[in-house]
Amino acid sequence: MFLGCRNRIVDIEKIAAKYLRAVQEASSLYRHIESEKGKGNFINEVSMDETDSPQTPVELLVILAAIADAGIPAQTIAPKFTGRFNKGVDYVGDIVQFEKEFNEDLAVIAYAVTKYDLPRNLKLSIHSGSDKFSIYQPIRKALKQTGAGIHVKTAGTTWLEEIIGLAESGGEGLQMAKEIYDEALDHIDELCAPYATVIDIDRSQLPTKETVGSWSSEQFANSLRHNPLCPDYNAHVRQLLHVGYKVAAKMGQRYVDMLEACEPAVARNVTGNLYDRHLKPLFLG
Repeated sequence: MFLGCRNRIVDIEKIAAKYLRAVQEASSLYRHIESEKGKGNFINEVSMDETDSPQTPVELLVILAAIADAGIPAQTIAPKFTGRFNKGVDYVGDIVQFEKEFNEDLAVIAYAVTKYDLPRNLKLSIHSGSDKFSIYQPIRKALKQTGAGIHVKTAGTTWLEEIIGLAESGGEGLQMAKEIYDEALDHIDELCAPYATVIDIDRSQLPTKETVGSWSSEQFANSLRHNPLCPDYNAHVRQLLHVGYKVAAKMGQRYVDMLEACEPAVARNVTGNLYDRHLKPLFLG
């Protein structure tokens, strides 16, 4: 019994050494934001997903205890799960193992909320969670069984639907979509570098600027829209444009004006993607 307790103490010491500094940094950031925005005026998320390996249930429990001890009223926690959560494309990995880890994490959060007086609305967060269609069924099943909430990070998929809307609009909208692709291709190294761990782009599968320049609205939209059953779909184009948002940011107001000019197609794609392909599978089945 003594040896077992001793081993557990050593495990906790290792976990603390690995994660405590990160929690301390999160606490400093929280205090800074709180001083600027005021307490209770923003939602706090603590992200632990960019690590080498998934957290075990014990590790997650220690992290949550440290968060509570630091006085961070976290409303979402983003752990790392087994498998690849590449930007803008489906989950790659063992779905059975993911389901096991997801359910274990839900149980840990439920326990930590009562044990450490964390916010009762503390939710599990899935980073790069958009377009992970193959794991939405086990997620929905777990949420239905437990009554837990969830946070799914979806900003990137909305940006891609905007480009699809521009392409479908034809004319200047299509030309801007092609311009964004051209610029992303020209700056692929700098755009991909910060996301090397969450993209898998085969550059030989990326069409040339000349090829994309000849595409119709339908060809461009089909290449980018996340539909693996479509013969035109290109996951490599999708991942490149996912990390190419900086191209549009540099366009500034010109990009915003084009979104407004193409609003019907943009709104149709953004709304349909979020509601039909994300919210319904997660919560309605």
